[in-house]
Amino acid sequence: MAKEDVSTRQVSTRWGRLLKIHVALPSGRGEAISILRRGNVVDLKIAVQQALGQPFLRLAAPDGRLLDPTESLRLYGLKDGDSLAAVAQQPKIAATGSAFALWCEGGNRLVTWGDPYKGGDSSRVQHQLRNVQQIFATHGSAFAAILADGSVVTWGNAGFGGDSSRVQDQLRNVQQICGTNFAFAAILADGTVVTWGWGGDSSRVQHQLRNVQQIFATHSHTGGAFAAILADGSVVTWGDPDEGGDSSRVQDQLKNVQQICGANFAFAAILADGSVVTWGQPYHGGDSSRVQHQLRNVQQICGAANAFAAILADGSVVTWGHPRFGGDSSRVQRQLRNVQQICGTQRAFAAILADGTVVTWGDPEYGGDSSRVQRQLRNVQQICGTQRVFAAILADGSVVTWGDPDRGGVSSRVQDQLKNVQQICGTNFAFAAILADGSIVTWGDPDHGGDSSRVQDEFNYL
Repeated sequence: MAKEDVSTRQVSTRWGRLLKIHVALPSGRGEAISILRRGNVVDLKIAVQQALGQPFLRLAAPDGRLLDPTESLRLYGLKDGDSLAAVAQQPKIAATGSAFALWCEGGNRLVTWGDPYKGGDSSRVQHQLRNVQQIFATHGSAFAAILADGSVVTWGNAGFGGDSSRVQDQLRNVQQICGTNFAFAAILADGTVVTWGWGGDSSRVQHQLRNVQQIFATHSHTGGAFAAILADGSVVTWGDPDEGGDSSRVQDQLKNVQQICGANFAFAAILADGSVVTWGQPYHGGDSSRVQHQLRNVQQICGAANAFAAILADGSVVTWGHPRFGGDSSRVQRQLRNVQQICGTQRAFAAILADGTVVTWGDPEYGGDSSRVQRQLRNVQQICGTQRVFAAILADGSVVTWGDPDRGGVSSRVQDQLKNVQQICGTNFAFAAILADGSIVTWGDPDHGGDSSRVQDEFNYL
């Protein structure tokens, strides 16, 4: 008989009997695991993940029950020779301006860190977080999680979106959530909208909010505004009128809207014919008249705090808004060819070209000058921006950073750990990277999530 292609992993102990079980992935690849009978599910989970070389696994008992990592193994009545199923989960990460939240879709736990008053402490609602599907954040200080039943759980700064008790009975069958700095707006399955937080009051336009498809937001530190695209391609806006909440000046132009992008003080909408309509504070991107004749066949728009950058169908770029903060790209215009993606900080932009190189412009102290690392920026796959720093993931899974050195722009402290990076997310002044082996690496301002040492052990429970 052929020898079974499994190996046995043991958790050493000086007391208690070992439980011997077999764990297999859906692909059929499996391992024989020996674990202390009096141990916890998390001990088994860690052993399985190490044996299979696969992070973020969910284990299922022979009767189909999912094993809760916080429980004792004895609760599930496992016997020698039992076979468990292991299912890979996809980790996801979200961020407010000062905190991170890490979870796996469908899971019953999440891990938060950073400023405890701005989303970094979810202990108050941890028992409610069952079957989490998506998590959204304000740019300021609160998170909102959509559960599988369509209900919502919020935490963070109570006055700025972290307390949804006033509208909790309305938050049913929620499909999508969007946040300004201090408020949330949720789209329900019937296309209506529910809002909460400071500056999010939609009562003035509630009767117009029917058949809403998508919602977008501006992110001013003084409030912000929302813009909703309806099924007929029209747009409804509310919030601070000076920051995009009043679109009356261009309302007759907002037809067949496909996509909207929000900066801090203005919106830019792409229409079905590839043209663009802007509104909000004129000097901060709300007035695109200077480049309107160039805005043809627009495919994508990215917003910094005070400017916009649009990628056209031919791969060229058009910019407008505050000239020193990204709205003037004339210095690098000849280099902006075959642009695939653009990312923004508060005052600068970074564009990935088809050959994997990067072009930057805007305020040098906010990432607008990448000359220090230009030779390293090869085969760039993705860029993430915080307020003042860019971080680029290269094809080999390494990371290159530039911008304010005190806010994450220098990653030398963790550079040897940044291998096989899969995702990067940023708060205002810190980054978090998820690696292929499931480990989490953070850097930047500790008060804004740059130090995750306090919660490293909690990642095992996801």
